[in-house]
Amino acid sequence: MSDQPVRFDKWLWAARFFKTRALAKQAIEGGKVHYNGARAKVSKTVEVDAILTIRQGWDEKTVVIKALSDQRRGADIASQLYEESQESISKRTLNADQRKLQRAAMAAPEHRPNKKQRRQIVRFKNVNDSE
Repeated sequence: MSDQPVRFDKWLWAARFFKTRALAKQAIEGGKVHYNGARAKVSKTVEVDAILTIRQGWDEKTVVIKALSDQRRGADIASQLYEESQESISKRTLNADQRKLQRAAMAAPEHRPNKKQRRQIVRFKNVNDSE
């Protein structure tokens, strides 16, 4: 944790949101990370109490910067650099639960069709293709 100015991509890397600075750079340039509600450049100097919105895969996190660091350390130290809002946490868990339910609803069939059923499927597809 330092008092020196830190680049946006370097802070995201140090806070362990991205594995490499190159990935952090791609996310910032691609509009996946917003700084105080607006898109920012990779070289932007981050400040304490700034609000970040980070989209990673299906999840979107809203975090507040609590400390600055330009060195990547352990996960326990990295988690002290920011604080995720309660609203963001609840929204992510709700979305994750919905995805799990959706996956369960589209479960695979219990068994494979037998020879007679496969012929019926082929016949049905051929009738629909000819129309």
